[in-house]
Amino acid sequence: MPAPAPATKLESLRFLTPAQAATVRARHGTPVYVYDQATLRHNAEACLAFPNAFGLTVRFAMKACPNASVLQFFESLGLHFDASSGWEAERALRAGLSAQKISLATQEMPENFSDLHRRGILFTACSLQQLDRFGRQFPGEKVGVRLNPGLGSGHSGKTNVGGPGSSFGIWHEWLSHVHQIVSAHRLQVVKVHTHIGSGTDPAVWERVAKMTLRLTREFPAVTTVNLGGGFKVGRVAGEKTTDLQKIGKAVKALFQNHAKETGSELRLEIEPGTYLVAQAGALVATVQDLVSTGSGGYEFLKLDAGMTEILRPSLYGSQHAIVVVPMGRTIKKKETKKYLVVGHCCESGDLLTPAPGQAETLAPRLLTRAEIGDLCVIEGAGAYCAGMSAKNYNSFPEAPEVLLEENGKLRLIRKRQSLDQIVQNEI
Repeated sequence: MPAPAPATKLESLRFLTPAQAATVRARHGTPVYVYDQATLRHNAEACLAFPNAFGLTVRFAMKACPNASVLQFFESLGLHFDASSGWEAERALRAGLSAQKISLATQEMPENFSDLHRRGILFTACSLQQLDRFGRQFPGEKVGVRLNPGLGSGHSGKTNVGGPGSSFGIWHEWLSHVHQIVSAHRLQVVKVHTHIGSGTDPAVWERVAKMTLRLTREFPAVTTVNLGGGFKVGRVAGEKTTDLQKIGKAVKALFQNHAKETGSELRLEIEPGTYLVAQAGALVATVQDLVSTGSGGYEFLKLDAGMTEILRPSLYGSQHAIVVVPMGRTIKKKETKKYLVVGHCCESGDLLTPAPGQAETLAPRLLTRAEIGDLCVIEGAGAYCAGMSAKNYNSFPEAPEVLLEENGKLRLIRKRQSLDQIVQNEI
């Protein structure tokens, strides 16, 4: 038999009302993403209040939710941006963001990195080869260096980006090679960047901050330390959300001690993605079908959405709060049922209710009794959902995106993709 459901009580809507969810469907169909501007502001303010000793830059990891309206709103609040590819950097520029507020740290160095740098985008080398290429193109200039400090953290191995099993950054034991390249090209390393993954344990963050600050002593020109992001949020009941103040206070003290010992007052950068947008997003879907496999089987709730909109459960066994919103009928609170919630793709892995961290394990979820035509709202869908999906699988179009503004208005910020757009590049 499968593992028990991760949630034993009904979840509730986070920011949408049932009437707003119904309005969204009436105007834009389903599936459709909705982002809450008030929550975006609240989360941005929490990150901007991260304790620091000598200055703070908050960079939104735009891969989490790259819609131009979200980027523009965050810029208006004072956030800067982290791009994970040359394409993301170009997308940020097209959204009207200032190049000086964009930092590029990427697994694949873009062919046009020289042009991006000349336009003002900051560059952080994530490998020895990247550092050498930058130095050959821009001798004597300032550069950031991402290092792998030898420690990682994450809710699964697929989100752990530090330690010996991770290819992200330059392994800390290769510092002599870094110095050789820096010396050969007369580079100035002004930023040291580390990122370990996602987690909530303050002790882990403190250890990594200590390791990172120790590494900065190798580079006398360093003015900034970037500790990355990965501040986990609890998307469902029972999951823990990172306490930014608790982590930040410990990190602040380390920076102060470092300054006393070295005389170097370093600016802090953090790169939250999930923390800023996860709980500010929801996916509104429709119950398309109800299927049963008998007394020894399961009750399935089939949606008109799935891994084409939210891939995280199929990929990581991630948990999302799911709320059935009855349409055109009243229902008692005790009218509940355990369902396996599945998507619309012809793929057995299109499962929205896996066991925590176990993408292939079925875990029925307690939900309000559903009928065909009801709405189903999947919460915590603001991060790594629209930006990370099984694009056009089964030729389903990309879902539209809507912003619930602070004045209560619902504004379309991305249209639904058409079939013509799906096939337009075929020859």
